[in-house]
Amino acid sequence: MQTSERNSADKMVSALTIGFLSLFLIAALVDLSWVSSSIQSLFALSTANFGYFWQWLMVLNFMLALCLALSPLGKIKLGNSKRPEIGQFRWTAMIMCTLLAGGGVFWSAAEPIYHFVTTPPAFDGLAARQPETVAPALSQSFLHWGFLAWAVLGTLATIVLMYAHHQKGIKLRPRALLYPLVGDRLEHHWLGSVIDASAILAVAAGTIGPIGFLASQLGYSLHVVAGLDNSVLTQIGLLAVVVTIYSLSAATGMDKGLQWLSRFNVIVAVLLLVVMLLLGPTGFIFEKFAEAMTVYIQHFPAMSLTNASPDWNAWWTWFFWGWFIGFAPMMAIFIARITVGRSIRELVMTVAIGAPLVTHFWFTVLGGSGIYFELTQPGVISEPLSEGGLPAVLLATLSQLPFSEWLIPAFLVLTTTFVVTTGDSMAYAIAMVTSGQNEPGRGHRLFWAIAMGAVAAVLLLAGDGGLNALQSFIVITAVPVSLLMVFTLLTGPLAAIRLHREADVSPPESSLITEQ
Repeated sequence: MQTSERNSADKMVSALTIGFLSLFLIAALVDLSWVSSSIQSLFALSTANFGYFWQWLMVLNFMLALCLALSPLGKIKLGNSKRPEIGQFRWTAMIMCTLLAGGGVFWSAAEPIYHFVTTPPAFDGLAARQPETVAPALSQSFLHWGFLAWAVLGTLATIVLMYAHHQKGIKLRPRALLYPLVGDRLEHHWLGSVIDASAILAVAAGTIGPIGFLASQLGYSLHVVAGLDNSVLTQIGLLAVVVTIYSLSAATGMDKGLQWLSRFNVIVAVLLLVVMLLLGPTGFIFEKFAEAMTVYIQHFPAMSLTNASPDWNAWWTWFFWGWFIGFAPMMAIFIARITVGRSIRELVMTVAIGAPLVTHFWFTVLGGSGIYFELTQPGVISEPLSEGGLPAVLLATLSQLPFSEWLIPAFLVLTTTFVVTTGDSMAYAIAMVTSGQNEPGRGHRLFWAIAMGAVAAVLLLAGDGGLNALQSFIVITAVPVSLLMVFTLLTGPLAAIRLHREADVSPPESSLITEQ
């Protein structure tokens, strides 16, 4: 292919992505009601036709990744190096903070309460709001934020990308997920550009949503706590602060801003976790964590593959699966960028086992505390939930603890930095794809960081309908991405096998120095 054709194919990614986002914004501003109704119709079609397929995709991805990790192939080092490029703490922190994102605080406080006051279909025989419903409610949350979710975001896809990039010189882009099957045919082909653009749109929607929701949630929280007027202008101002922070972080590069933010998040999260355990219902939390993990493992097949209540699945399990699948290619690119020198076993056990267990305990501390207060004082958490939604649950739960006047601001800061970390890392990953460089220029990183914030601002100005439309749109964008991700069930094991064969022929020389 000629150089001009190659450049044209590469530029097509940016043109498709920016063009589609622009059309979406224009349509939302011109006729938001039409956009919302169209998206809801497509959302219903997407979940009805792909929801059950996504369930199987998530389960098979996790099982195959686990099999690779436990097999002799698990010893294979990724990234053409025998030693890690990034230290263990920083590597784990960057993965945890990027993947957990906004769900780390608001969802962890609110989702267990949802399942406690309204029993999920998998536990239909249990009465809601009873002590015996606590563990099932937590276990349903574990499913949505547990092994399956984490595995699809960074196991098989990461293995394929690291093989294609480090062993074969293919650029870190979503199209590289097909390399073990088609070779480099898509490197400069228009179909590769369409694949990349689809993945960027999905992750942009999945990132813009939390950024916009964070602004509205902070506006609500500051209104309740400090009496600040929760107007659109206030939310836009808060959004501007958030965008400024992660844009500055993106401008400094992965080695500075992102690593500093990740370290900060982990340290603050651990401190708040300890404080919650000391001030909250400690015995209840540990007891229910053990019970919920037991229920989760016992009912894992049923919860993972149930199709008994499609309407419920559409707004819970299938929504989450669409969100995470849409994130998967770009998240795998980010993880591949920071995982040089780790083995397949390290990658899978950290991403698909260790990180979910930490997430489960975090959900038990925040969500379990809320359930405890609801059990002892019925209505103290469920009433704010029905009146104010997700942010109300966090505030209601923290208000029941001593020193809540300090805890509430601390958790709001943590929520902000979690979302900021995701915005930073995804702006970096998108810039990598659109520029075709592992170290995209500062201008590329800043453009995508600011662009996502600008879209969120326009949707805030459009009203709640704009963000609600985007929330459903996240699931729609997951449809083409899921068709790409299903190939990783084949290309993941293929890449691992080829890495093993090539390592036997010519063991890679380590060219990287372990970071002290």
